[in-house]
Amino acid sequence: MLLLLFAIPADDCSAQTPPPLDEHAFERVPPTVVKRLATRFSLGAFVGRFEETPLGAVRKAVGEGTIQNQGDAGGSIYWLCYRRAQHRLWVMSGEMGGTDHRVTEVVEELTEKDTETSTDCAIIPEKFAPLVFDGKLRLGMSRLEVVTALGQPSKSAAAQMVYSHHGKLAGGFEETAWLILRFREEKLVFLRGGKTTTN
Repeated sequence: MLLLLFAIPADDCSAQTPPPLDEHAFERVPPTVVKRLATRFSLGAFVGRFEETPLGAVRKAVGEGTIQNQGDAGGSIYWLCYRRAQHRLWVMSGEMGGTDHRVTEVVEELTEKDTETSTDCAIIPEKFAPLVFDGKLRLGMSRLEVVTALGQPSKSAAAQMVYSHHGKLAGGFEETAWLILRFREEKLVFLRGGKTTTN
């Protein structure tokens, strides 16, 4: 009986599927990218800026979605989850997002089957597609198109590329930014990007 309990997927117990985060994805990846990464994102005509745009502003613009929360203190994350056709999208705020939950990370994945049967994320209106990072990066791009747009990655494997940036800003602040990209049949099907600033 206990084994059956453990066999129940955790997703069935939550109100909304949490973002698919692999916290080890950019461990020990050298920050080789000189140019700034993940400064802004757009959902159709809506433009947001990492560490500036609150989750509430995204929610208001889209007109759909519920801000969810998981964890506490330094491990706490807040997010909005959306879906359309085979796309699933998470707009997130971590510890560095402050009390107004400014966006620190965005994840979008292209699933192999339609997500419309899932009811745990709000349907995002078509006019808020596509998600684009920094005006140039979006799902569906080929590996070659990504390298042409961003340059060589900090780390590359068969199905994944990681871009890592660390730089100094005015006033003694330091910025860390990352892009974690996964490919299926040479097409970009998973995109995770974020940025944090510390002093």
